[in-house]
Amino acid sequence: MMLFVDGRKHTFSILTKAIKPKDSVIWFHVASLGEYEQGLPIMNEVKELFPTHKIVLSFFSPSGYEVKKNSSPADAVVYLPIDTATNAREFLNLVHPELAIFIKYDFWPNILNELKKREIRSLLISGGFREDQQFFKSKNNWFNKPLQAFDHFFVQNKRSKELLNSIGFNNVTISGDTRFDRVANQLKQNNKLDFIEEFIDNKLCIVAGSTWPEDEDYLMEFISHNNFDVKIIIAPHDIDRERIQSFVKNAGIPSVLFSEKEGKELSDHKLMIVDTVGLLTKIYSYADIAYVGGAIGTTGLHNILEPATFGVPIITGSNFEKFPEAIELKRLQGLKAVNSAAELESILNELIANPEFRLKTGEINRKYIEDNVGATQIVLRYLKEFFC
Repeated sequence: MMLFVDGRKHTFSILTKAIKPKDSVIWFHVASLGEYEQGLPIMNEVKELFPTHKIVLSFFSPSGYEVKKNSSPADAVVYLPIDTATNAREFLNLVHPELAIFIKYDFWPNILNELKKREIRSLLISGGFREDQQFFKSKNNWFNKPLQAFDHFFVQNKRSKELLNSIGFNNVTISGDTRFDRVANQLKQNNKLDFIEEFIDNKLCIVAGSTWPEDEDYLMEFISHNNFDVKIIIAPHDIDRERIQSFVKNAGIPSVLFSEKEGKELSDHKLMIVDTVGLLTKIYSYADIAYVGGAIGTTGLHNILEPATFGVPIITGSNFEKFPEAIELKRLQGLKAVNSAAELESILNELIANPEFRLKTGEINRKYIEDNVGATQIVLRYLKEFFC
């Protein structure tokens, strides 16, 4: 909460220093880190296409801003101010964007109404809409008014387009999700991590990413029961030193922390805890099986597309009704959902013992990513027309 409040105190001063009245500006807004990853392919392309424009990036959540404030391609990274009419006016006076791009959602009425009033062209990219959103539950147009700020909606799927059409918005294109472009591009990057290769030592590897305590409780059952010669890497969502030390103690197998790996024979260990951030995507490239956290409890499923792009079978909890990619991959049988530690142990045993099943399951996920790339180019065609 302190970051949320204190960070916003600096928004206007950061903008005053970074953006001058004569600058040409394109503004991107994202809610948090996940939406940033969706917007990054567009941001990188926009920066290349329009090198004389400055990029302003705003976050709503500290979990995005604090991670990316110093490593974004944007010229200025700020918290979006609290959505009051006064803040909206001051923010847009300082940013004065030619174009505003919102990623997926995070609709703030005062900001959007001010964009509309100033006739600033605005886009929604990778939009995802559901029937239970207020826009579609009420006949009162007041709820829909902020959406009138958008000159065009680029949405992820047919259902989102149908919902927008049902309330009178026909300026909609089904583009897909730019996250597919983002993760597919990871295959072109250098994903080599020497310490991971040393740890794995040519053994089969299970990577559990973005885990919460409830995920780790399930994983502990497998760790304590299995007799397979496999390596296990766990990258917790929260780096809680006390929780990590307790987990390692209860695991009862040779374990090493990323932060304590120097000078150790990593290949002698069966379990590695990655107690840092920023490495998980590359680590997934070494996985034979991936477990993705967040769907056992109510915290929300983390990114399953990152391991999917490497052709890895995926296991999660079963609470992912708001995640269309998880629903689709479960239907295609590339994702296995579990409701108990026993179910997790059972599917892990099957994937480990049956290489043909494991490879076939992973290939489903790889092809799913391959079949869904292209959203970035659809949006870029529109942007080129706008600026030309």
